[in-house]
Amino acid sequence: MKKFAITAMSATLALLVAGGGVKLMAGAGDSGGISGTIHFQGKAPALHPIAMDKDPVCVSQQPDPVLPEDGRVNSNNTLPNAFVYISKGTGNLSGHVPSNSATLTQKGCMFEPHVMGIMVGQPLQVVTDDPTTHNIHVTATRGNRDWNVTQQPGTPSFTTRFSEPAVMVPVHCNIHPWMEAFIGVVTNPYYAVTGSDGTFSIKNVPPGDYTLSVWTVTFGTQERSVTVRAGESASVDFTFTGQ
Repeated sequence: MKKFAITAMSATLALLVAGGGVKLMAGAGDSGGISGTIHFQGKAPALHPIAMDKDPVCVSQQPDPVLPEDGRVNSNNTLPNAFVYISKGTGNLSGHVPSNSATLTQKGCMFEPHVMGIMVGQPLQVVTDDPTTHNIHVTATRGNRDWNVTQQPGTPSFTTRFSEPAVMVPVHCNIHPWMEAFIGVVTNPYYAVTGSDGTFSIKNVPPGDYTLSVWTVTFGTQERSVTVRAGESASVDFTFTGQ
């Protein structure tokens, strides 16, 4: 009888391995994901090169014309710089605040990245790579204080934090008025920013029903309801229109 029981158990384990049962038992299917594309329809805004002649150093850093980030449309009729995030839902959205810093860099007299996300309480490191002076001015938004710091060339980076969620927090340079960035401050790690192909992917999302929100600086905001199931990736697309 013991030999039969051991044989039966071995057969069961073999079936679990063959059917992916070990993967499920390891907990890999406990979460899901959300992915999609931010499409654009209509006439794209006409963008004109930024006039940087106020600072000869900026001109030397950017020998070729630079177009504004705001209003850009990708060649495949999708949008870059769209901030996509879970704004509310029934799943467990609590998440550990990362100890590593999110970085905002001043390079070529532009902010990089132009749009970024960060969690409440996570360190924000501001770096300058430029041989000219910058002023980083963060506008007070929804309980976060207004502050501005001047950075000379070669000076160390500085670190700050946001105390309250806000979508979005605008950042400007008071010396170079064309320099602009936007920071999405959120309470969970489930967010993404679209790039040159207009796609986004949010991974390791707990199962639940959610509101997925999208922010763009030029074309407004949208939101959609989405259900995330364990071991599956939900697909959600958005379409914004021009004038």
